Amino acid sequence: MTDTAPDKVSKNVIFLVIVASLGYFVDIYDLLVFSIVRKDSLHDIGVAEADMLSKGQFIINVQMFGLLLGGLLWGIIGDKMGRIKVLFGSILLYSIANFANAYAYDVNSYALIRFIAGIGLAGELGAGITLVSETLSKEKRGYGTMIVAVVGLFGAAAAYAVAKYGWQTAYMVGGGLGIVLLLLRVGTFESGMFKNVQESKVSKGNFLMLFTDFKRFKKYLYCILIGAPLWYVVGVLVTFSPEFGVALKSKEVLSAGEGVLYTYIGIAIGDIFAGLLAQVTRSRRLTMMVFLTLSLVSAFVYLRSEGITHDKFVWICFFMGCTVGYWATFVTIAAEQFGTNIRATVTTTVPNFVRGSLIPITMAFNAFKANYGMITSGYIMMVILTVIALFSLSQLKETFGKDLNYIEEEAGVS
Repeated sequence: MTDTAPDKVSKNVIFLVIVASLGYFVDIYDLLVFSIVRKDSLHDIGVAEADMLSKGQFIINVQMFGLLLGGLLWGIIGDKMGRIKVLFGSILLYSIANFANAYAYDVNSYALIRFIAGIGLAGELGAGITLVSETLSKEKRGYGTMIVAVVGLFGAAAAYAVAKYGWQTAYMVGGGLGIVLLLLRVGTFESGMFKNVQESKVSKGNFLMLFTDFKRFKKYLYCILIGAPLWYVVGVLVTFSPEFGVALKSKEVLSAGEGVLYTYIGIAIGDIFAGLLAQVTRSRRLTMMVFLTLSLVSAFVYLRSEGITHDKFVWICFFMGCTVGYWATFVTIAAEQFGTNIRATVTTTVPNFVRGSLIPITMAFNAFKANYGMITSGYIMMVILTVIALFSLSQLKETFGKDLNYIEEEAGVS
């Protein structure tokens, strides 16, 4: 049972969607700020040009490991203690970490602070999407999660704009935005579905429930795998675009920060079309299939662009962003696959496990790169990840319009 009648969207619900959207805005800002300021910040703390790629990969992988641990922590808290507590606790932690990041003095201190920030960042999207999915009616929740994603993704544009004033300023502003959002969140309300489950004796936030039933585990794993190509595009193809530019014989140095900016503008636009396509076709699976196929095409266009210019790079990043603009759809699929008593755990851990998948993806990419070079390795990884994602998608049931007011039983899938 939701907090609102199916055909009425109250002011409280609108406020909830706005606050969740702004939360994701700050989340994306802080998540991507390192990709944008990587070279400038590492240069200022004394990293040699030859070590930029390896040290950058180390720091971003440490951040992603923090996201993995944080996803577990906040997901369990969200199901046991409530979605609102996650929204407050996570943003406070990553705001403090971002203030501290402005004072990083070497690679180890930088990595440690990004690890703490990663733990904090892990709770934002999952809790917000869970709240919106459980509060809006099943007919309207697709629009709600689409708005959250679109507004949130413009955090990348904000990070790029602020980074022009210096990497330390970018981190300080990120921390300040978090504190402001924390104040805005006073007055948000808890999900009615969670309140109903909270009063029952059913097991809540039990992460092990995802592994004790094989069918449930496979469903959980498939939810993670369908999102991996998106993060490969952002975390490898775009983040390391300066190095890809060299391999593509570009006469100009490609800017990762600018690439991230235009990729995320594309993702925001892609999320609008993905959300609308899902509403029109009443199928999130079909929407995901279309976008996964297009993302493979866009990655091939990028990797075939020998002699790439600045302008072509910007347009290709925008195109790749549009084709991987299925983030809201993908997270909503995860939220709709599981019962209320473990929904926050799933919806919080799935996107963070996708982000954390960048660690093995980067390792595999580097292994291929040692034998085949940057460009061929780029092709190989994108094909492998897309094939795995399409297979995983084929194993998931369609959940558009599904009633989410149910629980998962200990002995199996309800």
